[in-house]
Amino acid sequence: MSTVKSAEKVLKVLKALRGYSLQGISNRDLAEKLNESPSQITRALQTLVSEGLAKKDENDLYTLGTSVVQIAKQHLAEVERAKARIAEIEQRTSVNY
Repeated sequence: MSTVKSAEKVLKVLKALRGYSLQGISNRDLAEKLNESPSQITRALQTLVSEGLAKKDENDLYTLGTSVVQIAKQHLAEVERAKARIAEIEQRTSVNY
């Protein structure tokens, strides 16, 4: 399978932001965590910020962006709709003995 290496790096940074939604994490700490150069992390973060997937706070720390939260909320809503539909089908097809 062929992949885009630059996209892989950006996605690794996005995944590394998990668990830092409230307090944030520095570029340097991300670089150490991912064993990458700070400049590589900077480029990945710039991409994520421009797409709303990460944000930089006033202390130069990075957190997940609002787009990630919106994606998660939409996924949860979809799952809830599916559960409601399944419950409806089960209720209609249940046989009372």
